[in-house]
Amino acid sequence: MCLGLPMIVVELRPGDVALAEYEGVRKEVSVALLAGDVAVGDFVLVHVGFALSKIDPERARETLALLAEIAGLEAR
Repeated sequence: MCLGLPMIVVELRPGDVALAEYEGVRKEVSVALLAGDVAVGDFVLVHVGFALSKIDPERARETLALLAEIAGLEAR
């Protein structure tokens, strides 16, 4: 089973790279698969360092809340 994690784009960098954040952790991810259709503030679904698709903010927050619930944490 593969897990894609919703992350928010906080910075765009040269070379199809973005800085994305989840729960305060920031990670460089490739946005090459999104063909330039990504902006700061977008939620993206990230798997092994690649943003696979943009995701609706409401859906992203629901998914993050469910993940926090599974982990026994309170969603932010």
